[in-house]
Amino acid sequence: MIIITGVSRGLGKAVAEKYLTKGEYVHGIGRSCDIQHSCFSFSKCDLSNLDEVRDLKFDVQTGSVTLINNAGIIGAISQLSKQKLLDIDEVMTVNVSAAMILTNIVYQQCLDKNKFTLVNISSGAARRAIPSWAAYCASKAALNMLSETFYQEEKELGNDIRVYAVSPGVIDTGMQIQIRKARKDDFSAVENFIAMKDNNELFSPENAANRLITLLERGYCGEVLADLRDITVE
Repeated sequence: MIIITGVSRGLGKAVAEKYLTKGEYVHGIGRSCDIQHSCFSFSKCDLSNLDEVRDLKFDVQTGSVTLINNAGIIGAISQLSKQKLLDIDEVMTVNVSAAMILTNIVYQQCLDKNKFTLVNISSGAARRAIPSWAAYCASKAALNMLSETFYQEEKELGNDIRVYAVSPGVIDTGMQIQIRKARKDDFSAVENFIAMKDNNELFSPENAANRLITLLERGYCGEVLADLRDITVE
């Protein structure tokens, strides 16, 4: 079973559709979804509402389970000192708290812990400070550390799980549209992102999905942090 958050568009939708073509059963989570398939089910959930996340229910799973925490938001693109109302609470809720609460819920329903795979979609911004993205950078850094800690904890408990915190590269999604619309006074690097789009340097969601699935089909060596830019798709 494959469980994916943020399946309405972008990477989440592309990964869901790729797995469905491979004959996998996929369960999507998000605020909306238009995927129609006999092997697809959907739970409507606003991941910024942790009560809704905690109310999600899953049957006990006897086989392999892969949870892909894909949904994420960038928040306000501006310097912290210029924001009248910081939205760091919402960014941390969606990008970190919801992902780890969902991980806990799903993992507890897995009878064979050795067949569990966790994929947290992180960002290169987790390891590099980007001015005007403070909340986003902090949230992805926290997600990386939680991913690594969870893996080490389960290893201590004798559970042979697989955990990835994946930097997906720059993907042509709605988030990139939001970034390119930022004013230069608010985001000094905006022209770099406009140029990447103009020069056709962005991954398509389908390309990124292929790279992610290729990564997950490889043998696992205990390396939690991964970058899709390092993955070659044959």
